[in-house]
Amino acid sequence: MPRGDKSAYTDKQKRKAEHIEEGYEERGVSPEEAERRAWATVNKDDGGGKKSGSGRGKQTGHPAAHRGGEIGGHAAAERPKADRSAAARKAAATRKRNAEHRAG
Repeated sequence: MPRGDKSAYTDKQKRKAEHIEEGYEERGVSPEEAERRAWATVNKDDGGGKKSGSGRGKQTGHPAAHRGGEIGGHAAAERPKADRSAAARKAAATRKRNAEHRAG
């Protein structure tokens, strides 16, 4: 199989790569670079093409799709404690007000 041949990939993997590619192009990445990044992401997620005999249909963990959680909370952690406390008090007051509104 020549390099770049996508016949070993499932239809789902091809759709996934297309979707990722479109996302990169919307952000201004060139079409060639977007395609390269998309297939690199699919390979990272799924370990390459899945159309083979043994283990076909095996689920993948989709690690790249869940990376957003790694950066969560950084912005809040950099805010001063007084700001975070004020936001927490405001949220608690809102929850209390909403609960009273629902009950009444």
